[in-house]
Amino acid sequence: MCYGSQRLPPSGEEITPSTVRARPTTDVNTAVVESLRLRLAETEAQLQRARAREAELSKKLFEMKRFVSVMEILQTYLKQRFLDQQHQLSLLVSQSPVPK
Repeated sequence: MCYGSQRLPPSGEEITPSTVRARPTTDVNTAVVESLRLRLAETEAQLQRARAREAELSKKLFEMKRFVSVMEILQTYLKQRFLDQQHQLSLLVSQSPVPK
């Protein structure tokens, strides 16, 4: 997040005008910098977890695409076998003598 010229309170502590007057400016700046460093570390950890999750999902997506391809090949094969058997059965029925 971008806060512009606002100063952030250190983690767990709120800075009020009275505490700013009580502390030297360098202490406030140091506290703000430390707070920002902690937030940056948290953000980097979240980013690392998100990248690991993305890699895991990409691998699963690739496996699913491969599975779908195999299923499409199998479907095509089974359809062709069905049509061949249907044709053979129709030839067999058409060639059989009609009972009287």
